[in-house]
This record gives sequence, structure tokens and C-alpha cells, in this order.
Amino acid sequence: MRAPDPRIVLGLHRSRHERRLLTCALDLGVTGLDTSSNYLGFRSHETLARTASDLLPRFSVSTKVGYFRTPYGVEHSLDAHRLRTAMERVAKDFGQEPELVFLHNPEHSLQGSASHGREILAHAFAALDEATSKGLCGTWGVASWDPTLLSSLVDPGMPKPSVLMVRAGLLVGTRTLTAVDVLATAWGLDDTVLWGMSPFGGSTDAPVWERVDPRVFLRDGDKASRVQAAFRAAYHLPQVQAVCVGTDEPAHLGELVDALAWDVDEVAIHEYRDLLRSRAGGQPS
Repeated sequence: MRAPDPRIVLGLHRSRHERRLLTCALDLGVTGLDTSSNYLGFRSHETLARTASDLLPRFSVSTKVGYFRTPYGVEHSLDAHRLRTAMERVAKDFGQEPELVFLHNPEHSLQGSASHGREILAHAFAALDEATSKGLCGTWGVASWDPTLLSSLVDPGMPKPSVLMVRAGLLVGTRTLTAVDVLATAWGLDDTVLWGMSPFGGSTDAPVWERVDPRVFLRDGDKASRVQAAFRAAYHLPQVQAVCVGTDEPAHLGELVDALAWDVDEVAIHEYRDLLRSRAGGQPS
């Protein structure tokens, strides 16, 4: 069976949520839209519903829950009741049920013993599973910035997410790549339901992209830009089918869409992963 084509999801982290970007994305064939309950100062859902309610049905919409606004600031929680309430509010704020809801960075609330962490995680997973069964979203997943802790807390008795989103790209270390492999195996997730995020490590203007040439990871990629090459390689570090990327510039989004036309040199990727493993003692996660 032919593997599905790589897919771009437009992420709204740090985005201005401008309508012109959404219309541009649709014109480019980008129909995945990802946000979070805490984006835009906890106003992302309401802003999208107000400014682009007619466009939202044309997207496959995903969002995240896990961060909460309190009188004392923002806090993270895996409390089952708060998560269920947040899921209910997502559907009301959007005016429609999202296709996918992620549990956002669960590792932030998993300090303490492993047994306690498994218990908290199991209750959180059960809350999202229950909310999904009630029709509050199409399915649920986990979005984790650092999945290394999660990989040690997997319990076969827990409900299993349907999608996993993690950091991807050339700046991701071997500990994270290994943890993704562990989680995907434990949850029975293949490449088609693995998503990447932050493919440039936060910025395409970071000095690292001047020092390295990611085009070595492409076949016949001499005409690609370094940004395009780094983005295309991110689909293989780890192996994912979709990459969530944030931008407010239609031209940048178009450049990334064009990058999907290049083929990745999988031998070069394999050798790079071997190099990361050999230097794992000094690599960040």
C-alpha cells in the first residue's frame, strides 16, 4: 500500500489569527488547522469563531486542552473534571465539534513517583476518552513537547490516544526520537497518525540554519532553500505524516507547501540518526 502524502497543518501558536492567512492556506491546499485553548491569551477559539466561522468547516480543526487561566496566572492541570469541562467549552466556543483534541504537554503535571504519574495520566486519558465518546470531538490525542517522561509511564490498561504530536526536525535529539518510538509502539500508532511540530526549533532565522545545509538530506535538492530542506527532513525525524507549522506570512506557507515536492534521502536520514545515537551521551532531548 502506498504511504499517504506528507501533510501540512497550519498551527496558530503565536499567530495573529488573521483571516487572510486562513484563506491563503485553503488556496494552497492546506486544510489542517491546529490551535489550543490557551493561544492568543485564551481567546483563540472565540476569535476563530468570530472572524472565520464560514471557513472553519473547510478545515480539519484540532485544538488542545491542559492549560488553564486562573486569578494567579496560567497553570497546567491533568484534573479529569477540568479537562472534561474544557472539552465542553471547546465545542461551544467554536460552534462546532473539533475533529481532534490533544491533551497538551501532560508531562508538565507528572512530577513525583511513577505510580502516581500513571494514576494521574490514566484519569486524564479516561476523561478525554469519555468526552470523545459523548461526541465532543471526533477523536483525541497527545501533544507532548518532551515525551521522554511519558514513555516510562505507559500502562496497557490506560485508554490509548489516536494521534501523537511531538517535536520534529534536525534539532530534535535522540532521547526524544527514542521516546516517540516507544510511545508509538505502546499505543499501536503507525506513521499515519504521528504529527510533528516546531520543525525549525522555534525560528527559521536561528543561526544554526546558516551554519548547516539541510539540503544534504534531499535527493536532487540543490534548488531547494535551506528552510525547505529542513522542513522536508522534519517528516523523517521522527517519521511523521503531518507537520504542524506556525506562520503569519502566506509566502512562507507557500514555500513550505512547495517543499513537499522534494524527495528525502532516507539513507542520509538513517545515517544521521545513527550519528545521534553514537553521540547520545552529549545530546539534549
